[in-house]
Amino acid sequence: MMAKIKAGLLSLRDLFATAWWIMLIAGIGFAVAYQFVKPAPPSRIVISAGDKGSAYHYFARRYATILARSGIKLEVLASPGSLENIKRLESGEADVAFVQGGVIEAADDSSAPESDLYSLGSVFYEPVWIFYRAPGPLTRLTDLRGKRIAVGPEGSGIRQLAQRLLAANEMENESRLLPFAGLDAAEELQQGRIDAAFVIATENAPVVQVLLRSPGVRLMSFAHASAYQRRFPFLTQLTLPRGVADLVRDYPPKDTKVLAPTGNLVVRGDLHPALQTLLLQTASEVHGGSGFFQGNGEFPAYLDPLLPLSSEAARYYKSGPPFLQRYLPFWLAVLIDRLVVLLVPLIALLIPLLRIAPALYSWRVRSKVFRCYGELRYLEDDIKHRYDPAQSADYRRRLDALDEEATRLQVPLGFTDLIYTLREHVNLVRRILDRQEEE
Repeated sequence: MMAKIKAGLLSLRDLFATAWWIMLIAGIGFAVAYQFVKPAPPSRIVISAGDKGSAYHYFARRYATILARSGIKLEVLASPGSLENIKRLESGEADVAFVQGGVIEAADDSSAPESDLYSLGSVFYEPVWIFYRAPGPLTRLTDLRGKRIAVGPEGSGIRQLAQRLLAANEMENESRLLPFAGLDAAEELQQGRIDAAFVIATENAPVVQVLLRSPGVRLMSFAHASAYQRRFPFLTQLTLPRGVADLVRDYPPKDTKVLAPTGNLVVRGDLHPALQTLLLQTASEVHGGSGFFQGNGEFPAYLDPLLPLSSEAARYYKSGPPFLQRYLPFWLAVLIDRLVVLLVPLIALLIPLLRIAPALYSWRVRSKVFRCYGELRYLEDDIKHRYDPAQSADYRRRLDALDEEATRLQVPLGFTDLIYTLREHVNLVRRILDRQEEE
């Protein structure tokens, strides 16, 4: 039993002595490959949305619920609007944000350094609803000249867009712009304390549903919708079909043209690539259905080039989610992806090394026996060709010493045949010595 243990330990020692340089090269390769492995994604990210009750905030809460299934905590920050969201991204206060189309283009300053922000694409249309109170239908913004108009608070995307549209109609100084937004604006309009309200929200937003059904409140159909789309490329001309809001009451009573920027998902450039892909998968789940203005699967899509498209988003739109994330939990897919980046170059390095390792191991073990063979061959040659009877005792002493050395040689069990062969050859030389002594 002890002999087997000793032989096993000897094999391990020989193996380590042979393979230490392979392990050294593999260790160096591991260290080099590790430099190219991205760190694991954080388990917490921050999104800057909109005011509580807004579409941005509603969607952000849905994102948080879906991301929680993958072990990612999404912290939702309320915000006055898109301009504040951009500031939070640039300052690092938020990792991802909803940004209304056209906002960054309007705030662009060619002398300012380029920000490290990227778009994951547009995720939904944000129709510009202009509700008003008037005896008859209005189809042009100039019809609101001198009126009291709710355009949202400072820092909001709706206010910025309303000011741009009014300025295009030379009305920026000829109307009273009020900071009401959302349901507050709806109440002011219902009570007649304002004449019109700009609302940017999805068709299912409470403020839109309330105003579509409010007595005395009308929805403007843009007569110059195509002209606005040409002058402001971030706007899309949409049609609200007749009766889509209420088939029984036939509202709207005719097809209504509205304009719409898109709501865009914007991220910091340093957001982990795996999280960018996960956000796009979440956006597909939340925004991929059909609605008043969009078909099934239309979003997310890169419709508004307000910012460069993230490279991860470009791959997603071309090929869909990464293979592993389609079938494995997020954390496991990320782990395997990181290991592949680490292990592939190591395997490519180890394959040729391991192919020569057995030969080196065998050579190291055999070399112990070969040293004895070298001395035995020299002694045999001496006996055959330079035999001296006076040295006979010395010849036998040297042969006995070689036999004893062969007996003491410690080699793995798989190589013990070499020991017995060596001892047979020692005996062979003894017989040669015997014949020389007899002659």
